[in-house]
Amino acid sequence: MTAAQPEPPSLVAATSMFIEVLVVGIGFLSGIAVLAAAAAGPHNTAKVVPVASNSLAAGAALAAAYALGIVVDRAADSALAPVRRRLRVVSFTTDRAYAQARLMLAKEPALAARADYARSRMRICRGWVVNSILLTLATDAALLRYRLESRPLLVILATVTGALATTGFYFTWRAITKTAYRKLAEQSVRPAPLPAQALQGNQISHTTATP
Repeated sequence: MTAAQPEPPSLVAATSMFIEVLVVGIGFLSGIAVLAAAAAGPHNTAKVVPVASNSLAAGAALAAAYALGIVVDRAADSALAPVRRRLRVVSFTTDRAYAQARLMLAKEPALAARADYARSRMRICRGWVVNSILLTLATDAALLRYRLESRPLLVILATVTGALATTGFYFTWRAITKTAYRKLAEQSVRPAPLPAQALQGNQISHTTATP
């Protein structure tokens, strides 16, 4: 019986990226769906729900979520780029130093895998910063559109929860990014060579100790 062959690293990375984009896209698509329900109102939404529940609509929604995930990821990356650059300057003073560190890290598979995992979490968190904002606004709009008891309390609760989620995702992304840069800088530092006199002294000691 032959053992199962491990998946190639490129396949693992592609699968991980697909899942990340999908997770972000599903959140954004959910926000759009809530906004659409708020705009359509209770009566029209009740008519659309049976149509949106079939398998064809589910497949289309999955494809739309993936496409939206790519857009949201790029938008979140652009929005947070100034913060990311400030965090990177703490560990790398130039873009060249950062690029060289990335090249050195790529030569160590174990360290590269950990860095990929950290980047995966960063992408999900930054995407959900955008998603949390959209979902908060969409939920507030839906609560104001539908007739509900204790509406003001529900709106306040939804707004506070959304603000906490947005803040949490942002600071989590920031902490992971800062730690990733710091670890990359530490791992890319090569041991300094010993002074020439120390090397000569070690050679003399070794020669003397040899019988």
